[in-house]
Amino acid sequence: MAARLNPPGSGPPDVPDVGTYLRDWSALHGGAAITGLVGFWLRLVYRSARPLIRVGIGPDAVTLTGLAVALLCVPPAAAGGRWPVLSAALVAVSGVLDNLDGAVAVLTGRATRRGFVLDSVCDRLADAGYGTAFWLAGAPGPLAAGGVAVAWLHEYLRARAAVAGMPGIGVVTVSERPTRVIVAVMFLLGCGLHPAAGGAWATAGAAAATTLGLVGLIQLAAVVTRHLHS
Repeated sequence: MAARLNPPGSGPPDVPDVGTYLRDWSALHGGAAITGLVGFWLRLVYRSARPLIRVGIGPDAVTLTGLAVALLCVPPAAAGGRWPVLSAALVAVSGVLDNLDGAVAVLTGRATRRGFVLDSVCDRLADAGYGTAFWLAGAPGPLAAGGVAVAWLHEYLRARAAVAGMPGIGVVTVSERPTRVIVAVMFLLGCGLHPAAGGAWATAGAAAATTLGLVGLIQLAAVVTRHLHS
């Protein structure tokens, strides 16, 4: 995608306007609709990405920074007390960066296959970081690992289905990356705000991640089956 100049005062030079960004984002996500909260969030991400582009920060740097921030949520979760509040904040920042790298890539015409693979690998490592944080905050190890496992299986199924011919992402399930980020933020925040019940909050968070992951996996499997048998 070639960047074009904006009208005076509409944004940094050489950054496409928001309409172009939304159109290109939709095309890269299988024609996904841009309405309601999705549209609001993408416009917010667009405004946040422009300063990064202005100073020359590329999408891969944003991706790797997001992974580093996601993994930094682990030590505060292990520290107990009020420290999981910091974990929740770091997870939230990592979620924002996870969206920003894609915006920077689209806006600068640098959405590449290598970047797509890097982003996917970093997302899976971040998912593992969130699960580890739940475990160290007091959740049973098998339950925390289960949440990570179903998240990975969800994305593996989608990737294999795409190779087999399924168009786009198939379906937006209840356990997409934003949901995983929200669950981690909510329950790690609960751990930090209620330290006496931190283990219970961590267990509930791991249980929520696992349950939503299984529901999302079933949703995706049904759509994959339908597409590949049509």
